[in-house]
Amino acid sequence: QVQLVESGGGLVQAGGSLRLSCAASGIIFSINAMGWYRQAPGKQRELVARITRRDSINYADSVKGRFTISRDNAKNTVYLQMNSLKPEDTAVYYCNADIVTVGVYGGADYWGQGTQVTVSS
Repeated sequence: QVQLVESGGGLVQAGGSLRLSCAASGIIFSINAMGWYRQAPGKQRELVARITRRDSINYADSVKGRFTISRDNAKNTVYLQMNSLKPEDTAVYYCNADIVTVGVYGGADYWGQGTQVTVSS
């Protein structure tokens, strides 16, 4: 039993910044990876950024150089710092985590409820 709760979304003007947070709670033995996905209107859900247990980090080309993913292991929390936001960044952002918990011996994917990010021009 694991829950992911996102926060930090909102409305911002183009060029502005937002910081998203995602905290995992429940019975957690280990976290293999955490990351952020987004889905814009009429678009497929895409990977934005992901960080693994070994600190391997991947970014979508569209956000590289503007977004930064980080984590606080003690708090089971991942962050996404978003700078120089563009209208095309408008989407629902979802937290994702590969977590080992009770009854899951190899790890499984969990998803947050999503948080809306809207960038106005």
